[in-house]
Amino acid sequence: MRYGFVTLFPELFSAIDHGLLGRAKTAGLLRYDFANPRDFTSDRHRTVDDTPYGGGSGMVLMPGPYVDAIESLDPSRAARRILLTPQGRRFEQADARRLAAHGDVVLVCGRYEGFDERIRPFCDEELSLGDFVMLGGELAAMTVVEATARLRPGVIGNLDSTVEESHSSGALEYPQYTRPLEYRGLEVPEVLRSGNHAAIERFRRKESLRRTRDRRPDLFASLELDKNDRKILAELDREAAGQGDPER
Repeated sequence: MRYGFVTLFPELFSAIDHGLLGRAKTAGLLRYDFANPRDFTSDRHRTVDDTPYGGGSGMVLMPGPYVDAIESLDPSRAARRILLTPQGRRFEQADARRLAAHGDVVLVCGRYEGFDERIRPFCDEELSLGDFVMLGGELAAMTVVEATARLRPGVIGNLDSTVEESHSSGALEYPQYTRPLEYRGLEVPEVLRSGNHAAIERFRRKESLRRTRDRRPDLFASLELDKNDRKILAELDREAAGQGDPER
């Protein structure tokens, strides 16, 4: 998978050269290309921003250097060009799967007051990490890389581990345990030690539904529930009413 980055600060991306992302790059599974808009300026100050027409605070990123940088990374417009901006649609796990399948992505990182509006037609979509504002788009770009690259074959050791994690099924992941069996009075649930795979699967689904309902009601409202899920939810309702939880 190839990632292109349009950024004024390519040095901020040093993190992607480490860990699994760094190994995947060395193995030829991932490729990173950079274009700095300052390299596409013609004045001696390498100017990429200017004051906004109509007045206002801050500096606005100029279209020329940014569009030229985008096109240098994607001259044939084969990549998915993504503008990272607080005005974009919130980045979700479904987007990570979609972009991982595409295989060629250009991430455009802003700075200062924002983009000149005429940069937008040269991108395919706009994404945001959430309803907050950061200093620039570089950390958001690295987040997109982490979320998408891990879904590519060979990047992580066991691709199956991405199937049942949080958000992959629309629900939050069930709780996980490892050794020791007991830690400071807290024990691994007995059902996970039973060897009964059907009971373990049901326990995990139950805890996944419990966590999603309690922690992310917005996600829970969009879940597609089958007959077994509804039985589990009825159990959770009885437990909430004070009848206890036999599996905890």
